[in-house]
Amino acid sequence: MSVAQAPAAPVIGIVGSGGAYGRWLRGFFQSRMGLEVIGHDPVDAASQTPEQLLERADVLLFSAPIRHTPALIDDYVRRSAGRERGRLWLDVTSIKSAPVAAMLRSQASVAGLHPMTAPPKAPTLKGRVMVVCQARVDAPWQPWLEQLYAALEAECVPATPEHHDRVMALVQAMVHATHLAQAGVMRGYAPLLGDLQALMPYRSTAFELDAAVISRILSLNPAIYEDIQFGNPHAGEVLDRLLGQLQQLRAQLADGSDAARAAFRSQFLDDNRAAVGEQTLRDGNYSFERLGYLLADLTDTRAMSVHLPEDRAGSLRELLHVFERHGISLSSIHSSRTPGGEVHFRMGFAQRYAPDVLEAAAREIDRSGIGRVLDR
Repeated sequence: MSVAQAPAAPVIGIVGSGGAYGRWLRGFFQSRMGLEVIGHDPVDAASQTPEQLLERADVLLFSAPIRHTPALIDDYVRRSAGRERGRLWLDVTSIKSAPVAAMLRSQASVAGLHPMTAPPKAPTLKGRVMVVCQARVDAPWQPWLEQLYAALEAECVPATPEHHDRVMALVQAMVHATHLAQAGVMRGYAPLLGDLQALMPYRSTAFELDAAVISRILSLNPAIYEDIQFGNPHAGEVLDRLLGQLQQLRAQLADGSDAARAAFRSQFLDDNRAAVGEQTLRDGNYSFERLGYLLADLTDTRAMSVHLPEDRAGSLRELLHVFERHGISLSSIHSSRTPGGEVHFRMGFAQRYAPDVLEAAAREIDRSGIGRVLDR
């Protein structure tokens, strides 16, 4: 392929097509961009071979475990032997310096992508962040990359690979390590105070949010979290600084004097408040309050969840009219997705209604075809 040409509908080759992100990306490229997708994955004997990907794919995308990605890319560079010139190579790993450097050893255009989320239930990355490290992109590929970013609907943040990895040591490695350490402390106290579920009746909003993060981390692929710690060369430095902060706090608690309390207020409250800045503090505090109200709404058992199968104007209004006809007042409405990815609306009720009143409304919703009641 000439460097002066980039196909309007490139064939996408996914290395790691059998993994969670590989499967999501296949669906995205096929359904949202209408592109042909081929892939290779050792777990899928029916997938294409690396040679077939190198022969046919205009865009080669690496979606493999972090620790294996640089060597995997080097293997494709060796196999390709210059055939990749004029094509585009991408990766979607959580570490960027080593994979991007490996792709730059090819003759392809190169961009490293990092969606800041596990594969979503939604068809796009709308509402999520994606870090973009464009390392070497020939001009003909730039318009197609812009189409890709627009189709993904993510909030794209440009960065160099080095800056990305340093930031990820804070945003990912430190955050994950902190929550895993919390989980370990709670595990140690479980014989005395009970497990995480036993602690939830005593929850504050902050504890509930931390518990949700812990549950999220422990529910997903452990290899990802292992590689985020061991694969980021800056993680150790960040954890050393975190340990230093905790050791200073522990020393102040051991001292217990008025001077130690003053040092705590100065170091951990006043200095940090000044470093964060007033506007950021106001915005973050407001976000926390909103999350607190949301959690309170979701905890209330006086609710009904309904899936609206038709994405059309007026369908939500029709649903609300059903509750109005049955004399049911709502206190909240939230949209979310089921584990299967279906969009549903959760209606909270202003008061506790008799079961027959709610059942009558549910039957009308199901019977009318407006929606499908998921729970009541």
